[in-house]
Amino acid sequence: MSVTKETVQHVANLARLQFNEEETERFSGQISRIVDLMDALSKLPTEGVKPMSHAVDMAIPQRDDVVTNGNQRDTMLANAPDAEKGHFRVPKVIE
Repeated sequence: MSVTKETVQHVANLARLQFNEEETERFSGQISRIVDLMDALSKLPTEGVKPMSHAVDMAIPQRDDVVTNGNQRDTMLANAPDAEKGHFRVPKVIE
């Protein structure tokens, strides 16, 4: 599957990125190769293969979910550049 320059520009626009013509051309080729690889992988026979989350079979150690240092909101907010009503204030990022 070929990813067009227009598709790259559209995705870049959604991500609020700007690419020049050379970058758009390069990314178009790179993304096309990645999509082709994923297409080839999707055609491999996987019947009978158990799903796995890690290449090495290992058990992840678990611990109890216990609060260890309690409510330190005031201590944390003391380091904030701006706080209001017990919350961090941050600049608006959604238009």
